[in-house]
Amino acid sequence: MSDTATAAAAKASPPDPNRWKALAFIAIAQLMVVLDATIVNIALPSAQEDLGISDGNRQWVITAYALAFGGLLLFGGRIADLWGRKRTFVAGLIGFAGASALGGAATNEAMLLGSRALQGAFGALLAPAALSLLAVMFTDAKERAKAFGIYGAIAGGGGAVGLILGGVLTEYMDWRWTFFVNIPFAIVAAAGAYFVIREPSGGRNRSPLDIPGVVLSTLGLVALVYGFTRAESDGWGDSVTIGMFVASVVLLAAFVVTESKVKAPLLPLRVITERNRGGIYLSLGLAIIAMFGLFLFLTYYLQIVKGYTPVKTGFAFLPMIAGMIVGSTQIGTRLMIRIPPRMLMAPGFLVAAVGMLLLTQLEIGTSYAGVILPAMVLLGLGMGTAFMPAMSLATYGIEPRDAGVASAMVNTSQQVGGAIGTALLNTIAASATTSYIKDHIGGAGSQAQQQLVQLEGQVHGYANAIWFAVGILVVAAAIAGTFVNAGRPDMSSTEGAGDGAEDEMKVPVIAH
Repeated sequence: MSDTATAAAAKASPPDPNRWKALAFIAIAQLMVVLDATIVNIALPSAQEDLGISDGNRQWVITAYALAFGGLLLFGGRIADLWGRKRTFVAGLIGFAGASALGGAATNEAMLLGSRALQGAFGALLAPAALSLLAVMFTDAKERAKAFGIYGAIAGGGGAVGLILGGVLTEYMDWRWTFFVNIPFAIVAAAGAYFVIREPSGGRNRSPLDIPGVVLSTLGLVALVYGFTRAESDGWGDSVTIGMFVASVVLLAAFVVTESKVKAPLLPLRVITERNRGGIYLSLGLAIIAMFGLFLFLTYYLQIVKGYTPVKTGFAFLPMIAGMIVGSTQIGTRLMIRIPPRMLMAPGFLVAAVGMLLLTQLEIGTSYAGVILPAMVLLGLGMGTAFMPAMSLATYGIEPRDAGVASAMVNTSQQVGGAIGTALLNTIAASATTSYIKDHIGGAGSQAQQQLVQLEGQVHGYANAIWFAVGILVVAAAIAGTFVNAGRPDMSSTEGAGDGAEDEMKVPVIAH
């Protein structure tokens, strides 16, 4: 479909009267997927003990999900464009519910790991379908800002909600409920989507599936995610770790070459070479690297160093969630229609970096109210403000036939960023901790003093890694400020503006 035809179709068809109801069900599905990325973390020790999973294999409960999700996202986005977003969305939800039931009923390690991989695979189907449905249903700039503000708040804050819910379910019920809780989410979202969502016509991409692209992208992303996961457990010099990184570079390079030559590519290069979308994917991925590392460190710090229970730890993250909701639905939504997106994204990432900077001061006796609370509020406000325009602009002006794969790229940057962040920052922290303990343990005479040095070493490691996270957020802000050059949407029009001429997004009408 040409840009002119797309604009004409947008003119001819009035907005879907059920679009806000549809948003509610899409938001429920998105919350479920984001929750699942963190909810199992807190339940993992209980599940490990119950099913007799070894220390060496426990990471696979997290890794199996990340590998399947990250590796299959582009394929899932293309399936959404091919089958139709609504059908793919509902199928993904039903599959996710089934995989969650299997995980909750797991009687051994293999059953649990298999269910996690299935969850990841079905998540890779429904996540891009959800975002692309929003992209094609909300065409008015003001409404789009509100819709993506809500979606962005859920995408940003859902992980922290998962920590709270995971703590409550594990402490008061059973680890299996961290799986079973997905089932009602999925059933409500699937039923609502089936009866409420009416996908706009003419937005499908019926080109034949690019099988070489599917194989190369899936293997390349799996190798990349596994390489970072392996580095966390076995070190950066491990032969398998190095082999995975080399394989990833070769496979992804082959993927890019293939996509530039085939007639119907899995990922049309026009989706990522447009400077605004490229800047969004890169800056968002970097920001997620910083955020996921922070979730990990603060969870350990609060539970191991401060002695918080799982529930108390979860609730300690509430200020961050509140900040994200305010940043996304109030600051981001209100300003998105008044100023260019880069004026929200770059300052948002910098505000988050200031919050992260406060956390470099962590010590054993650090006050929650004095340091951690203000840091979390700043992080939430900054990330919420930046996420909202990022989520909206990542698919804004995209041709309907590419909406699924453009949405998949947003999720891919988040998933790959999360895997890299966890491994990279954890490795930096572990190295700093080892060095600190080695230098200070000699002066510790009693067992109590040695335990104190161990704790001090852990906190020193966290602070060191958080310095890197600060730097990563500053780089994300620089990329957003440099690459994202789209102007604010013109409220007087909701039509496409041509083929991204002069490096601009095909947003309604660009006002500079």
